[in-house]
Amino acid sequence: MPEHTGDRFVTLPGGTRVCYRIDGESDAPPVLLIAGLAEDLTAWSGRFVAALVAAGFPVIRMDNRDCGRSSYATTPPPGTLRQLLARPRRDAYTLADMAADAAQLIEHLGRGPAHLVGRSMGGMIAQTVAARHPACAASLTSLFSTTGDTKVGQPALSTMALIAAPPPRNRVQAVRAHLRITAHLAGTGFPIDEVEEAGHAVETWNRTAGDGAAGTARQIQAIQASGDRTAEIARITAPTLVINGDRDLLVAPSGGAATAAAIVGARHIVIPGMGHHLPDALAPRVADHVVEHLEKATL
Repeated sequence: MPEHTGDRFVTLPGGTRVCYRIDGESDAPPVLLIAGLAEDLTAWSGRFVAALVAAGFPVIRMDNRDCGRSSYATTPPPGTLRQLLARPRRDAYTLADMAADAAQLIEHLGRGPAHLVGRSMGGMIAQTVAARHPACAASLTSLFSTTGDTKVGQPALSTMALIAAPPPRNRVQAVRAHLRITAHLAGTGFPIDEVEEAGHAVETWNRTAGDGAAGTARQIQAIQASGDRTAEIARITAPTLVINGDRDLLVAPSGGAATAAAIVGARHIVIPGMGHHLPDALAPRVADHVVEHLEKATL
């Protein structure tokens, strides 16, 4: 495994070994960035992280369990049929377990409460932290995510076909697969930069310390095992911002609307042309919304 500058590690009380990075130094409450399905901590746009740091907020990024350089579960992954039927194994972990990892990291660092910013599955985890560990949440930002209600936020059939493709077996295949799915999901207003995305795919491949395909299957299972969380997130009291695009083919825009509707006082922003992706080209615009939200929550 090559060296990765800035990576730090902690074994949490729950037993998960988490890899994380910290950017920026300030006495302000930190921002915890929680990435999505199969995404490691490098998935966040460098311009997005830099914008948060420039606004005076230290930024913590973490690899979720079963991704990047954090712990990989030893339980068998669910088979394809189980995933298609949404029938999790009895030994499945849940979004609540992943949220506990995030809450324990905040507590370990002694920097809480933190501003929670999660994308896609990371948005689900951030929602769960805010609902179950309110003392850890200074605010919540949910990016292109959903509530778990199967009537909203569902992927397009074209996306399902891409997700069902065999997992890559080497770095070249990983780059091709990443370019294919990212171009599909990026949205009509923000086409991908293939050089930027290829570089990200290589870094992700190099940082994957376990069986990535099995880890992704277990993360999907965690979402399915958690069911409809609408009633749970309705308990969130942290100031909440919900952002999604109107061209999302992985989490339909109805998921963002349902999230905002479930949380009292939530602000909802829909960005025209945005899909299920946050490239450098879009990062400053999204960062402006997030920084405004964090500053209001910090007052």
